[in-house]
Amino acid sequence: MGQLTPPDLSLYVHIPWCVQKCPYCDFNSHELKAEIPEQAYIAALLQDLDNDIERYQLNANPRPLHSIFIGGGTPSLISAQGIKDLLQGIELRIPFKPAIEITMEANPGTIEAERFAGYRRAGVTRISIGVQSFEQQKLIRLGRIHGQEEAVNAAKLAHQIGLNSFNLDLMHGLPDQSVEQALGDLDQAIALNPPHLSWYQLTIEPNTLFYYKQPILPDDDDLWDIFAQGHQKLTAAGYVQYEISGYSKPGYQCQHNLNYWRFGDYLGIGCGSHGKLSFSDGRIIRTTKIKHPRGYLAAFDNMVKPYLNSEVEVAAQDRPFEFFMNRFRLIEACPKQDFIDTTGLEFSSIEPTINWAIEMGYLNQTQTHWQISEKGKLFLNDLLEAFMAEEE
Repeated sequence: MGQLTPPDLSLYVHIPWCVQKCPYCDFNSHELKAEIPEQAYIAALLQDLDNDIERYQLNANPRPLHSIFIGGGTPSLISAQGIKDLLQGIELRIPFKPAIEITMEANPGTIEAERFAGYRRAGVTRISIGVQSFEQQKLIRLGRIHGQEEAVNAAKLAHQIGLNSFNLDLMHGLPDQSVEQALGDLDQAIALNPPHLSWYQLTIEPNTLFYYKQPILPDDDDLWDIFAQGHQKLTAAGYVQYEISGYSKPGYQCQHNLNYWRFGDYLGIGCGSHGKLSFSDGRIIRTTKIKHPRGYLAAFDNMVKPYLNSEVEVAAQDRPFEFFMNRFRLIEACPKQDFIDTTGLEFSSIEPTINWAIEMGYLNQTQTHWQISEKGKLFLNDLLEAFMAEEE
């Protein structure tokens, strides 16, 4: 296994609180029972970052931050001043690239005009608005706290305040949703002209309310009709599909997500956050932090170093699967050199599987790139499992 060329470095910041837990949500989110301990949590986040910088000697070979994503939970429950303090604290510790993308998730039900503009003044360049649906009954069924009017107003406000970009998060395949209802939601989203649309199918995840009380979802034929007709609508409106559920106007792809799928590096701070780091000596590690807010803040109060819940080194035999599991989310062709640079492995380690995938029609290749085919997308699980078996 050779040396690695450490890729771009991003930062994920997790804000765990929300007003109420949605029945489909399997993220590390916690219903707000009292006032958010905003100042203490921001101080803990910065201490968490300090610990990572020290533990992984990130100042020895500094890489500026490519992007920041503040997710949750509902980050828009944090004040604009709190977000400003957080971002300033981060920049004091790790320099930013000149055109850094800073995304923050927001719930339409927690947005007011001045607060929204305040996030932009704090340094946020991109907002991701969790609309999910424009139908009131569907929003109630999904446990959302906002209504249709608030969703529309949030998108209009994002246009007005001069953000570099914003995203609308929209789901389809909802409980008892017809093809016409799903496409009607998409029509309303397109009419609001967001630079980016995340349009994804509801899936039932373990340890959610929907898992234990499963709703009736559209059948496979309806799901295919929704996707096929919706894809046509998005393409006609000038959106380009650049990953499985990501559509954007040209030049407005989410740079943070691109870094994930290109097998880039990212630090994760905040309770339950995940990170991935590569080192020039060939190591790749994945980290998770203390999951519950109480435990996370207790670590800060007691000066426990670090906030790690786990740190696992990615073994050589697992790297082909991890690399392609990420890269094949993207529509773009994958440079072959990226595999060597980011896994530390040679082509010979995957050559038999690559040849098999080409024979099966799952992959196309040029001298310099691999490209997943339409057939490969349909049989993606089979393709990925072959890479998992390669090194077993």
